[in-house]
Amino acid sequence: MDSMKTTLLFALLLLLGTAAMGDAMDKTMEKYPVDIQDIRIRDPFIAVCDGKYYMAGTHRGNAFSVWESPDLKHWSEPHTVFEAGEGFWGVTNFWAPELHRYKGRWYLFGSAYAEGVNRATQIFTAKTPLGPFVPLGSKPQTPAEWMCLDGTLYVDPKGKPWMVFCHEWVQVRDGEVCAIPLSGDLKKPAGEPILLFRASEAPWTSGFGHSGGLVTDGPFIYHSSKGFLVMLWSSFDPEGRYNIGLAVSDKITGPWRQLSKPLFSEHGGHGMVFRDLSGRLCCLFHCPNSGAPEKANIYLLEEDEHGVPVLGSRLF
Repeated sequence: MDSMKTTLLFALLLLLGTAAMGDAMDKTMEKYPVDIQDIRIRDPFIAVCDGKYYMAGTHRGNAFSVWESPDLKHWSEPHTVFEAGEGFWGVTNFWAPELHRYKGRWYLFGSAYAEGVNRATQIFTAKTPLGPFVPLGSKPQTPAEWMCLDGTLYVDPKGKPWMVFCHEWVQVRDGEVCAIPLSGDLKKPAGEPILLFRASEAPWTSGFGHSGGLVTDGPFIYHSSKGFLVMLWSSFDPEGRYNIGLAVSDKITGPWRQLSKPLFSEHGGHGMVFRDLSGRLCCLFHCPNSGAPEKANIYLLEEDEHGVPVLGSRLF
């Protein structure tokens, strides 16, 4: 009899536990109903805060959106965190937003365009990654006379903030990756832009389309386990495929050395690196670049014996 009671009790506890798990899953699906494979997105960027993931990316022509997730697979509907309106200089091409936490606040680096104004990267700020974000100042932080895009934040070992960005191939033909020092509050440049490298310096790049221009897109910098800087950036190869290239340097101002082999060469790019909630290093980028709806791809990121990144297994 005691054995039967124990069995019944175990079965009841199992049933209650299963029901509780089902309720928790239902609540998760209610708040995060969107599977990552159902999100059409370019230039994805993930920030991690307080046990959750926040993903921004190119999604709407005149607004910046952010998704929220507890597990990288299930996501909320997109939150509009900034939308074009009266008083803001940009009206379209709202591209490649990035979320950065700096000195206790959140900053969004995003590119925009308007007729008669060069494409540029503007910095915005908010208290949380879900906004609402407001522009820092009335004009972009990239040079007004340049066509620019894809600005990202890098803070050097002395605590000095920099914006690393692309000087567009449509203006200079051989696209450039540049860096400009920022003021401590990120509101304005604190010096002149510095050329880090040109697209043609990478041995795998090739001209884009009929113009033959060499593209630079999506720079992102992180420290390897060996201590040197690694930059992910994107361009096209001779077969017309979008690639994620790799450049390395000991310091932000260079010199930057291009590695001969891209990190990813299967027509996807605009990569970035983050650590998931378990501490694993991950690489995020969109793929394909054209021909089908773009999706966020997430891979584990590993290193070879020299500290150079290599893609591991795909998570999503």
